[in-house]
Amino acid sequence: MIGARVLVFVLGVALLLLDAGMVVKALIVPRPSGRALSLLIRGVRRAFYRVARSLPTYASRDGLLAVMEPVALVAQLAVWILIAVAGFTLVDWGLWGGPFTGDFSEAGSSLFTLGFTSGHRTEGRVVDFVAAGTGLVLVALQIAYLPTLYNAYNRRETLVTLLESRAGAPAWGPELLIRHQLVAGIHNLPSLFAEWERWAADVAESHTSYPSLLHLRSPRSRNSWIVSLVAVMDAAAIYQAVDPHGAPIEARMCVRMGFTCLRDIAQVRGIPFDPDPSPDDPITLPREEFTAAYERLASIGFPTSRTLEEAWPHFRGWRVNYESVAYSLADSLDAPPARWTGPRRWAGSESLLPVRPVDRQPSGRPTA
Repeated sequence: MIGARVLVFVLGVALLLLDAGMVVKALIVPRPSGRALSLLIRGVRRAFYRVARSLPTYASRDGLLAVMEPVALVAQLAVWILIAVAGFTLVDWGLWGGPFTGDFSEAGSSLFTLGFTSGHRTEGRVVDFVAAGTGLVLVALQIAYLPTLYNAYNRRETLVTLLESRAGAPAWGPELLIRHQLVAGIHNLPSLFAEWERWAADVAESHTSYPSLLHLRSPRSRNSWIVSLVAVMDAAAIYQAVDPHGAPIEARMCVRMGFTCLRDIAQVRGIPFDPDPSPDDPITLPREEFTAAYERLASIGFPTSRTLEEAWPHFRGWRVNYESVAYSLADSLDAPPARWTGPRRWAGSESLLPVRPVDRQPSGRPTA
């Protein structure tokens, strides 16, 4: 009997150490969670995606998936608490024996600081105090974790929302250049590319440290961080391809930081990619799509010092660095089916076109 109690005590301590390790790794030393917890979170996400598959429209799917990650975070906290209750129950039984239900009641009462059950042994109070402290620390760490998460989320979404007026919703690279040319604003593009270079660096750091951010969706169903990043990178790549001498250096830096960001995230998610692709490697985007974008830009007077035949290989050479990773992320996150962002599992074959504002002019007639 003593041997069984020792074994149970050791098992309880092991559970508590495992729990502490998961909490420290997830909240204090921000890295992807351990395998056991990752399986749980993936299970929650898989359940949401399975239900979302049956919904008829992308907007309805997005509405459901918007609550997916908050539910996963609550489930994560619940698992930590359950493991702690189980660990302290086993520790109590291993130390004192007695009815197992009584040890479970004492562990739960102490962990949640309810105090309705307490051991009468003076030595047992130590375990009760440790359990009470553990419960408080778990909840406090989770509460402290959320502001960090949502601060990073708000930084991300600010530029994503600002991009809506510049590149449509969902964002599209050629649309970004078209709108700036139509309003004689291409001189503003260098500052935009510089902002998105810094944005990509911030996302690379925050979204690899806190992978839950990848699944927190934009407030508007047509917006998405991955779609917006692809749109800005495409715009920068097109600019460098069609007018290399006029394109600002910020465009080159934006593309480089952009695909660095995507590759960092791909490594965390286990998405394979070629770290050094050849500029001559093929891409998935049809050349006809680039041709249509080039002709539209040329028709509105966008600077095009290279011909279409000259520009295409250069655009392909830039896009090959990020296309496959961007397509994989957009598909796995069920991002809005925007143009030039690849196919989706459940979004149908039609891409959502960016919403364009109506150009309304005053009639010129005097008003009373």
